[in-house]
Amino acid sequence: MKYLAIDYGQKRAGIAVSDAGGSMAFARTTLDAAPEDIFFRKLLALIAEENPDALVLGLPLNMDNQETKGSLRARAFAGRLNGRAGLPVFLVNEALTSFAAEEELKEAGLSPKKRAALLDQQAAVHILQTFLNTPPQKQEKYEP
Repeated sequence: MKYLAIDYGQKRAGIAVSDAGGSMAFARTTLDAAPEDIFFRKLLALIAEENPDALVLGLPLNMDNQETKGSLRARAFAGRLNGRAGLPVFLVNEALTSFAAEEELKEAGLSPKKRAALLDQQAAVHILQTFLNTPPQKQEKYEP
């Protein structure tokens, strides 16, 4: 199965995709999250182009796995995404994904400007790879 993952934020959304077999995650792009109508138009076009079987969305829980304002926004976005894309949406705790992505980009020797441009999509890679490495019975599926 092929997946498309989203690191959804108020300003930007990083996108990653898996290979057709659903075993490896790859950075794809970053989209501006506002205005929402343009964002959704671009995201739905990208989903149509990539043709995934399901979507994976980062869920920003706190370090104790408790809900946050960000996780509530992400859950609301999951509902809109599920309704507009017509695909299953899975939720993945994204704790520390941005930190891990930043560290990887630093280790790659990228300039601060280049790291900033790639951070969200690299975080989406971490979200997607976490999902791909999680046994199916432990995956959280969005339910309307």
